[in-house]
Amino acid sequence: MKSNRAIAIARPKLGLAEWEAVKGPIMSGWVTQGTRVRRFELAFAKRHQASYAFAVSNCTSALHLALTALGIKRGDEVLVPAFSWVATANAVEYCGAKPVFVDINLSTFNIDPTKIKKKITPQTKAVIAVHLFGLSADVEAIRKVAPKLWIIEDSACAAGSFYKGKPVGCLGEIGCFSFHPRKVVTTGEGGMVTTNDKKLAKIIEMLRNHGASVSEEKRHRDAKPWDLSKFEILGYNYRMTDIQGAIGLVQIKKLDAFIKERDKWAGYYQDKLSDLEWLTTPKIPQGFKTNWQSFVCMVDERKSPYTRNKIMEILLQKGIATRPGTHAIHLLGFYRKKYILKSSDYPNAYQADKYSMAIPLHNNMSKDDYDYVIAALHNL
Repeated sequence: MKSNRAIAIARPKLGLAEWEAVKGPIMSGWVTQGTRVRRFELAFAKRHQASYAFAVSNCTSALHLALTALGIKRGDEVLVPAFSWVATANAVEYCGAKPVFVDINLSTFNIDPTKIKKKITPQTKAVIAVHLFGLSADVEAIRKVAPKLWIIEDSACAAGSFYKGKPVGCLGEIGCFSFHPRKVVTTGEGGMVTTNDKKLAKIIEMLRNHGASVSEEKRHRDAKPWDLSKFEILGYNYRMTDIQGAIGLVQIKKLDAFIKERDKWAGYYQDKLSDLEWLTTPKIPQGFKTNWQSFVCMVDERKSPYTRNKIMEILLQKGIATRPGTHAIHLLGFYRKKYILKSSDYPNAYQADKYSMAIPLHNNMSKDDYDYVIAALHNL
């Protein structure tokens, strides 16, 4: 019998402050990218110790901008972890370049630096280091084995996370963040591009706004806007709205409190689930600080009472939502067919795809919710 209980895999923490914030742009009539987006960018940049931050429509567009700003083009290759959300590879395809998959380390779910060197060819220009589920990739190790490659941080899951005392987002040349509702802070949809490189910052700012050298707000408010309509490069409409910016400005102020709460309950899960021999909970390497965007475990079907998929079905009947961690991209139809790939090409990514399981952890859960999930896992 299906339970009346409903514990979502994720749910954004929004309230009265966000509701009040959106009144400003709505009542002013300025709802496209404007002053609130700029304030959000400044606050985000300060929190992540970035010289520049540019709000965009989503993290996929952020990745596309990053690759384009670095000059990635047809004939180039970009190294991509084989286990990630499909957008990581899609952004490479948008540029006409080839995503070259690299297997992951199963203990972190991130790209394995020891497997990078053999994937580098004369056509390889960059590596996308995904900070999956909020845990930073080992950027220093990547830089060591690939010193000539640009590093783009896919920080979609990782707002607020740290790597060896430094916030993610400026560990490489460019960082890309997501504000999708499953992330720790949200603007509904939305993203951010961060960099410390002044030249790249100028290119990114133009690319996100149709290639314009002057912002939409400045052009609109100028006495002679026709004199400011200059488009020197081919760009895109990847802007964020001021309604989203207003929400983001409230959310970014709550980021550290959200992470502190998630850290507490992640530790609770780790403690209370440690006796389940068939379930491996996430371990955070020394020197890393995750934001716990997701709590992703591995199911050992040799010891578990049921298969991973059957466990997910049983939990759903009990009102507990779960998900596979994410995808083995090389097994998705488009990539499998285009590059003639098979599961054994990236065995760790395949294992993660088949046996990973995210359980609920977010800022709308109570102790009773966590205890209910823990009890359900013990009583399968």
